[in-house]
Amino acid sequence: MFETTKRGEDYRTRLLAFMDEFVYPAESVYAEQMAQQSDPHAQPQIIDDLKAEAKGQGLWNLFHPHPEWGPGLTNAEYAPLAEITGRSPYLAPEAINCNAPDTGNMEILTLFGTEEHKGKWLKPLLAGEMASAFAMTEPDVASSDATNIETSIVADGDDYVINGRKWWSSNAMRPDCKVLIVMGKTDPNAETHRQQSMLVVPMDTPGVTIVRNLPVYGYVDREGHAEITFEDVRVPKTAVLAGEGDGFMIAQARLGPGRIHHCMRAIGMAERALDLMVDRGATRIAFGKPIAAHANIQDWIAESRIEIEMARLLTLKAAYLMDTVGNKAARTEIAAIKVAAPNVALKVIDRAIQVFGGAGVTDDVPLAEFYAHMRTLRIADGPDEVHKRTIARYELRRREKERAAAGEATI
Repeated sequence: MFETTKRGEDYRTRLLAFMDEFVYPAESVYAEQMAQQSDPHAQPQIIDDLKAEAKGQGLWNLFHPHPEWGPGLTNAEYAPLAEITGRSPYLAPEAINCNAPDTGNMEILTLFGTEEHKGKWLKPLLAGEMASAFAMTEPDVASSDATNIETSIVADGDDYVINGRKWWSSNAMRPDCKVLIVMGKTDPNAETHRQQSMLVVPMDTPGVTIVRNLPVYGYVDREGHAEITFEDVRVPKTAVLAGEGDGFMIAQARLGPGRIHHCMRAIGMAERALDLMVDRGATRIAFGKPIAAHANIQDWIAESRIEIEMARLLTLKAAYLMDTVGNKAARTEIAAIKVAAPNVALKVIDRAIQVFGGAGVTDDVPLAEFYAHMRTLRIADGPDEVHKRTIARYELRRREKERAAAGEATI
C-alpha cells in the first residue's frame, strides 16, 4: 500500500548500513565521552565524527523537502528514515542533521525567512555548524492553545521590543545554540489568530537570559530545555518572519512534518525496545525455562508487534495524505498519529522494562530513558487531549454534514 520509491529505498539501505557500522558502536563511546564532560550540555567529539561521516556518505538533511536545501524527499519517503533514526534517538537524528527542534526551525526559515535570515541562520544550520531553539511555550499559560501566549512584542520605531518568559526551549542550553525563534503577541486586539508574530532573535541579544535547565524525569538532556526570560529585548523589525500577525499560521505550518518525524522516531524506539525484549526473553531463565517460553511474555511480544504495525501504517497514511492532498486535509490523521505513536511506544517500552526486571530501570539498557522521552512527548508535541479534541470535532462535523445532506435533523 505504501511502497517506497527507488530513491527512498536507496536512502533506507544506506542509512541502515550507517546505523550498523557507525551509530550503534558509537553509543558506548558517547556515554563515555559525556561522562568525562563537566558541562552536561557539551558537544562530545563522537557527535562531530558521526556528522562528518554522514556528510561524506550523502546522508545529510534528509528531512528537508525543498530540493534547493536538501534531497527533496517526500514525507512518505522520509518517514521510514525517521523511524530508523529513532532506534538510536540521542545520536542518529543529530548525526544526519535531522534532529528537532532544528528541523522545524530550518523549515520555518526556508518558508518564511528573508534572504538575510537564510544567509545568517539557515545556511549554518543546514551545515550543522550551529543549533537553534524554538521559544513558544510559557509557564504561566496553557500553551497547547497558542492563542494564550502572553509574551509581548511591541513596535518601537524601527525595532521590536520583547518582554516575557518562556520555557521548554529545547536546544537552548547547548553552547552552539546561536538563535531563537520567538513567538509573542504584536497586537492583542487583533482577531484571535492574527495577534501573534514570530521573530528571529540571536541568543546573545541583550536582555535574553537563560534562567535554568529543566530536567525530564530527572534526566538532564544534552540539548537542554531552557527557561528563558526576555527583558526589553530589542531586535530590528527585519527580524519578523513572514509578517506581523502570521505567528499562528507559521506555528501550524511547522507542526505537520514535525509530527511525522516525531511519530516515526517513536516507532523506531518501540522497534528497538521490542528487539531488546525478545533477546532478553530468549536468554533469561526463570522457573526452569527461558522467559520467552512463558505465555504472558509471548502475549506481550505479539501485542507489541500488532500495535507497532498499526501505528506505523497510520503514520504512513498521514504522510501519504500530506504529500497528496496537503496538511490541512490530513489534519485528522496528523492528530491521530500524535496520540497513537507515543502511546504504543510507551506500552512496548514498559513491557520491555518488565522483562528486563531491575536492569530495565537502570542505564545499562536505554529503556528507562526511552520511557521518559516518550512520556514527555505526550505533552511536548501537544497533549493527547488537544489532538483527540481535533479528531472528535471533525467527526461531529462530518456526521452533521452527512445528516444535513440526507435531510435528517442535525444536532
